Amino acid sequence: MRKAPSLRFLFSHPAHFIALGFGAGLSPIAPGTVGTLVALPLAALLRAFTDDLGFILIVAASFAIGVWAADRTGRDLGVADHSAIVWDEIAAFLLVLFFVGADPLREAFAFLLFRVFDVVKPPPARLIDREWHHGFGVMADDIVAGFYALLVFAFWQRVFA
Repeated sequence: MRKAPSLRFLFSHPAHFIALGFGAGLSPIAPGTVGTLVALPLAALLRAFTDDLGFILIVAASFAIGVWAADRTGRDLGVADHSAIVWDEIAAFLLVLFFVGADPLREAFAFLLFRVFDVVKPPPARLIDREWHHGFGVMADDIVAGFYALLVFAFWQRVFA
């Protein structure tokens, strides 16, 4: 069942609060897009309070925490990759933002690329999304989308910048 989780559900367990992106996943319209946007202020905070090593270590930790949170929340919702689970978008887009930098135009272009690849799910993301159920699969297909976004972004930088 794809019933939308409630505010009560969000606060009923720490895994739910994380997996639902601090509440972004409760958005009735495009929760994945709203969740992805959460990464922007998080990246700004990371840039302000840590160095590159700290940033990448926090991204890695957010992926690991996301595996646990998405798995638990998916089980509690009865759907492994419920649309309200947006921590996968947040963690993957944080990784993209690490490489893209803090320029707003670069961030906006990277955002657009990431959302396109997250929705289209080119191989192997579609296979991961279809076959890998549980927290790791929920997180992994978004990392693939982030990789594709970074690949296109790097090509764009190389050719047009």
